[in-house]
Amino acid sequence: MARLALLSVSNKTGIINLARSLVEEFDFDLISSGGTAQALKDAGLPVTKVADYTGSPEILGGRVKTLHPRIHGGVLARRDVPQDITDLENNQIRPIDLVVVNLYPFEETIAKPGVTLLEAVEQIDIGGPAMLRASSKNFGHLAVLCDPAQYDEYLEELRQNNGEASLEFRQKAALKGFSHTASYDQAIASYLADTQQYTLSGTQLQSLRYGENPHQPATWYQTGTTPTGWAAATKLQGKELSYNNLVDLEAARRIIAEFTDTPAATIIKHTNPCGTALGSTISEAYQKAFNADSTSAFGGIVALNRPIDAATASELTKTFLECVVAPSCDADAQEILAKKSNVRVLTLADLSSGPKDTVKAIAGGFLVQASDDVIADTSKWQVVTERQPTADELAELLFAWKVCKHVKSNAIVVTSDRTTLGVGAGQMNRVGSVKIALEQAGEKGKGATLASDGFFPFDDSVKTAAAAGITAIVQPGGSLRDKDSIKAANELGLLMVLTGVRHFLH
Repeated sequence: MARLALLSVSNKTGIINLARSLVEEFDFDLISSGGTAQALKDAGLPVTKVADYTGSPEILGGRVKTLHPRIHGGVLARRDVPQDITDLENNQIRPIDLVVVNLYPFEETIAKPGVTLLEAVEQIDIGGPAMLRASSKNFGHLAVLCDPAQYDEYLEELRQNNGEASLEFRQKAALKGFSHTASYDQAIASYLADTQQYTLSGTQLQSLRYGENPHQPATWYQTGTTPTGWAAATKLQGKELSYNNLVDLEAARRIIAEFTDTPAATIIKHTNPCGTALGSTISEAYQKAFNADSTSAFGGIVALNRPIDAATASELTKTFLECVVAPSCDADAQEILAKKSNVRVLTLADLSSGPKDTVKAIAGGFLVQASDDVIADTSKWQVVTERQPTADELAELLFAWKVCKHVKSNAIVVTSDRTTLGVGAGQMNRVGSVKIALEQAGEKGKGATLASDGFFPFDDSVKTAAAAGITAIVQPGGSLRDKDSIKAANELGLLMVLTGVRHFLH
């Protein structure tokens, strides 16, 4: 008797080619439901509808199709248990050798603007997960495929093993099936849960060489069923990505996402920007960012918000870099970058989209907070000094504020000409961060702008900044001693703007 395959997929990518090979090369009979059955029929393939096979029609508007003993009996039967075989024969059930299932697009549905609860609920698959779990459980006797990327590998298994899939392959496919249903259920639970419950799951993309240090094992996981973010990036060249690479790339992405209208470049070391700049071209922006702190840029992570062109590629090859990411890369640029074969070059079309939440593990649990993705609105800023900003000064203040948001607290950033000149990051007191940023800026700090991620508790930092030549300050305000800082700024002829928003980053 011919072997039997059950095909029931929401994502029909590759399903026709798979089905054709199953029928023509390996003599499978096909059963299918709904739209999949119609697609196979339209392609001229012989297929039996599930309703005809079970003798039970689809009911409840398609909610019940494959939930039937002739389906699940065929999936769960153990070929080496005589009673199971007897049960199949007594109930006229054929054993099923292959199950190909993927699930209703729940995550895609809830991502749509304005989707209602009713619309989301109708995209909660029931029969699909039931078949995936059942067939994954019984991997000792059949194969299950839940991703079109598995189809060619499965067919090759059959070709190399006299028409059979190896136990190793079936077990690996079962793990993917369970991971798929776990991720699917997690997405549903997160959508329906209130603040009393938070669920997190992921599918392993790859084991990393190690974590932050060689003695720390590390693994990269993808959240959701559809690759997004770094899981969707394309690596054009270079070594495998490390744990630290990915952490720094995400820090770079967050900064570069702040700038969309103008070519921008940032260079990251240990999650902090050592240079960030805007330019008339992406090459100019990168050169400005590099020159901001060329010493620290060595071995850095670069993010660009425009495609890499030949001119930019030539500049990138002049120093040692760990990673470069941009929306795309020209052919000429790829040829130039290939001369530095060890540098990891990635393209990620969407550098602006990031996680909605940030999660940190602590002993006995974890902390969840909304991502700091508030968009700066200068119309809500308060000018608190006698001196008012020009349009250019306001633009410089905004640039400095956007960069400062992504520097570890206590954070101070000095900028001029939309370029960072000095960055004071992660110091235990704000005065220390001010001194570091001003010392790094040096003479270039005269006439420059200073941004602080938190308020000044005293007026000492304002006085220190003025003595170094700073002419404008942007900070959130909110200190009981704000009036002292404002008074000092007025006495020293500085411009000061309060944003009303704090940007601590730990």
